[in-house]
Amino acid sequence: MDARASRRPESAVSTIPPDAGPTRRILHVFRAPVGGLFRHVVDLTRLQAAAGHAVGLVCDADTGGVRAEEMLADLAPQLALGVLRVPMRRNPDPGDLAALRAVARRAEAVGADVLHGHGAKGGLYARLAPVRRTGVLAPVRAYTPHGGSYNYRPGTLLHRLYMGVEGLLARRTDVFLFESAYVAGRHAAYVGPSSTVARAVTRIVHNGIGEAEFVPVVRAENPFDLVYVGELREAKGLPVLLEALAHLRASGRPLTLLMVGSGPDEAVLAARAAGLGLAGAVVFEPAQPIRPVLARGRVMVVPSYAESLPYVVLEAAAAAQPLVATDVGGIPEIFGAAAGDLVPPRNARALAEAIGRLLDEEPVRREARFRALSDAVRARFSMRNMGESVLSGYEAALRARASSGQASAAGRPGPASA
Repeated sequence: MDARASRRPESAVSTIPPDAGPTRRILHVFRAPVGGLFRHVVDLTRLQAAAGHAVGLVCDADTGGVRAEEMLADLAPQLALGVLRVPMRRNPDPGDLAALRAVARRAEAVGADVLHGHGAKGGLYARLAPVRRTGVLAPVRAYTPHGGSYNYRPGTLLHRLYMGVEGLLARRTDVFLFESAYVAGRHAAYVGPSSTVARAVTRIVHNGIGEAEFVPVVRAENPFDLVYVGELREAKGLPVLLEALAHLRASGRPLTLLMVGSGPDEAVLAARAAGLGLAGAVVFEPAQPIRPVLARGRVMVVPSYAESLPYVVLEAAAAAQPLVATDVGGIPEIFGAAAGDLVPPRNARALAEAIGRLLDEEPVRREARFRALSDAVRARFSMRNMGESVLSGYEAALRARASSGQASAAGRPGPASA
């Protein structure tokens, strides 16, 4: 499992007052219990449970490994509605029908008021599950994309296909809770407001982090020069990072890189590193909590080709970790006034030059720049605000559903209004 879903301190999440609205029964539906998406669900679960709501999870039975099992066991005391794990495939699959039925049965059994889908596959299940409940209003269908379908390159066949699917699913959505202005903009540009979609509640709810994450890390002895934390797959820009490291070493900088995480391209990346003559300069380690990893590197590098609002950038920025990242997705929203420091994606030479400049920067100036970024993140990415805004979105959609008088006999959600 990815390091970003590591255990959250209780003090970082128990921040919504228990009288923050009516008690709801909330079912979060998502595919893989890994990475930033899982961290988001874990944080929301703790926040919502602490505020007195009953919360449950439905996720894939086959991903996440031991680390996911540990995390889910740790979360169990906050899960009044329990955990259901069923097979879920990343790509469209005949098994999706069985998963849809399982989500519907679970929602009926626990009396869910809210089905909150996360990611493309979780969003599909939460919005299409045929929930039947006699004599009461249907559950509100909420959707947080976490990038997902919106990360495909515009103009490609897959992008057109998935935007078409998103357009159809939008008609089954009561509240959009976009995690970044970037994804909200993609939705507006490529899905577009139909008369149905325009009546849905639509809010931008940035990912939030806890106060404990703003404590600066204490640098370990003999740190690596560079560190990467996240999934080990090509879309994260790791071939470009390896090429940039090769450029830097060829120019006389004997830099080292620690890569922490797991993913489908680990073996390919290890072979690529060896082919570039980097076998002795790159160390791969499995996923683990991020803060101790940050302490083991002088500079964090995020070379992604596409992102939404990555927790790894929020966490590194909060800890005032020197950071080089690409200018993609919602990362400029995190950097704010410092977004001009971001690097164009898929450009190994530009990435190498940015790393070199940061390593050469006078230490006091570098520390001041990243302390300023940490302060800006603290002001704009509050975990409490995230939790309250999500609950507020549910309530707006529930009020709209109640006012429309739509019952749940067929389990079909109608449009909501802000």
